[in-house]
Order: sequence, then structure tokens, then C-alpha cells
Amino acid sequence: MHRSISAQIANSAVTATINGSPVSVAQGTSVAAALLQAGVAARISVSGEPRSPLCVMGVCMECCATVNGVQHVRTCQLMAQPGMEVVTG
Repeated sequence: MHRSISAQIANSAVTATINGSPVSVAQGTSVAAALLQAGVAARISVSGEPRSPLCVMGVCMECCATVNGVQHVRTCQLMAQPGMEVVTG
């Protein structure tokens, strides 16, 4: 019996670190979606308001975070990988 593609993806968890805490998501999940799942804001505005992904296509820059030491990464355009380190703020 063949499992559906969605069942295969759901059974393949990826664990990344977001602000020092491990977060597990299904394989194929964007880093922006992992941030949302974890309840973590991607950045804080100059007025102190938490900001999260808006357009989810790389245009608005609201999802930018530091990924594996690289600043200003558009997390909506990047799939979560095992061991990835994401820092927001």
C-alpha cells in the first residue's frame, strides 16, 4: 500500500532552533511558517511592535531573520532544514 505524499511529508519532521528553542515542523515547511507555528515574531518594528510574515512571497521583508548567522534572510523563501539556527528580533 502506498502512502500519500502528504502522509510522507507529515512523517518527516525537521527540527530547527528558533531563538535557542528547538522547533519541529514537517519537511517542506518554510522557516516563516515555523516561526508562526512557534508563535515567534520575525522581527520587532522601530515602535516596538512584533512583526510577522505578510506577503509570503519575498516582497514585504516582514519575515526577515538571521539564519545560520546570515542576517536579513527572507524566511518565507527558505525551507526549514535540520539543525538550522534562526534568530529573530
